[in-house]
Amino acid sequence: MLQRLMLKKPLKVLLEEMNGENRLRRVLGPWSLSSLGIGAIIGTGIFVLTGLAAHDKAGPALIVSFIVAGAACIFAAFCYAEFASMAPVAGSAYTYAYATLGEFFAWIIGWDLVLEYTVASASVAHGWSHYFQDFLGIFGIHLPRAISLAPFDYDTQTSKLIATGSWFDLPAVLISVIVTVILVKGIKESSRFNTIMVGIKLAVVLFVIVVGAFYVDPANWQPFAPYGWGGFSLFGTIHFGQVGSHGAPLGMLAGASIIFYAYIGFDSVSTHAEEARNPSRDVPFGIIASLLVCTILYVAVAAVLTGMVRYNELDISAPVSNAFARVGLPWAQFLVSAGALAGITSVLLVLMLSQPRVLLAMARDGLLPPGFFGEVHERFRTPWKSTILTGVIVGLLSAFLPLRMLAELVNIGTLLAFVVVCTAVLIMRYTNPEAKRPFRTPFVPAIPLLGIFSCLLLMFSLPIENWYRLFIWLGLGLLIYFFYGLRHSVLVRSSQGQG
Repeated sequence: MLQRLMLKKPLKVLLEEMNGENRLRRVLGPWSLSSLGIGAIIGTGIFVLTGLAAHDKAGPALIVSFIVAGAACIFAAFCYAEFASMAPVAGSAYTYAYATLGEFFAWIIGWDLVLEYTVASASVAHGWSHYFQDFLGIFGIHLPRAISLAPFDYDTQTSKLIATGSWFDLPAVLISVIVTVILVKGIKESSRFNTIMVGIKLAVVLFVIVVGAFYVDPANWQPFAPYGWGGFSLFGTIHFGQVGSHGAPLGMLAGASIIFYAYIGFDSVSTHAEEARNPSRDVPFGIIASLLVCTILYVAVAAVLTGMVRYNELDISAPVSNAFARVGLPWAQFLVSAGALAGITSVLLVLMLSQPRVLLAMARDGLLPPGFFGEVHERFRTPWKSTILTGVIVGLLSAFLPLRMLAELVNIGTLLAFVVVCTAVLIMRYTNPEAKRPFRTPFVPAIPLLGIFSCLLLMFSLPIENWYRLFIWLGLGLLIYFFYGLRHSVLVRSSQGQG
């Protein structure tokens, strides 16, 4: 049994899959991939979670939190780039784990990616809804409360769910449906739409930085780290930093663990390696370029935002547009809200674009039903069935669950994926030293080890509830694997046939 669980997928088999009849269409170049990366990164993180992290966790030290989280991502990005150049097929970290750690660990990371992309998409749809309603409010239009919020919210003081008086979040459902329709149509159309959205939101982000800088009051940065510089805990026990309500860690590190969500997206570039024209060159470029650009912009926006409004007065739902309204620039509020809508739309598009590609890779291996998750539309060349399913689930989650709970659950799943990819690079260098690597992670083993350490540090800086939710999700995934995946695994069946 143990030998079956640890079967590895040879690199040769991964490369042969690119020639199958269910292969995706190669239409993406380096700038399209970079645009997808920026499209996935800049959105809810910069327009929504900056307020949440500064208000609840870090204060103005959020500026440093962005640098810490960005460094952890850069270490992981180099490792992603190496694998993406070696095996340019759909699946991202799932595929890399299959080639290095074996099928069992590949399933765990694949199931973890399902959690990451699905819940991230739902939380992004939440952010879109908040800004859409903020945009309507400029014109004096207000949706009925019954359809403007999730029916529950998460109270950080009591760590309990409380009723909001709403039935469901209608705008979040509508944007999920619209994006699903675009994604089913095709990758080329999705990429073109994303490029337009990215151009709009980059212009708005630069506007926020340049214009907002004139309204910065340095007094708002004092104290710079009101919650301290820590936030490190081990399964609920704080070892470095202040303790918040119900034992939640506070401080710069705790802020980094929350704001890490803002960087989710660069890894989605690797899920589109099979759709890149020259994946060995273009995918590493897209991953690293998008991450570096966004890190610089994030630090600048965090500095401006916490300088315009005191951290404890920031609006959690729509902090950027609200900050401009507070300094007497209602016309800027209109511009920021419109740009935020464009930015968050592109994030949702890329995340929901990536999810079906992971499911496609798992279905090709027999770990999920190939007749549903592995089917590619004859005309559009997209995994249309799993795309529609993803849209339905994202719509339901965004309609009924609160933003705070979704954001933290996304972070712990993503950090786990990054730890696995960094570990896989080390293993692959040892087990397959002669494999062709068009892009090589520099300073091995230092970079992968720093990636592992920094991601684990951020994982342990999350509240203990997130670990419980992760274990429950992984436990559910193991049931599916042992009752379906292991019985239908293509690799296991082929090894038994050879035996």
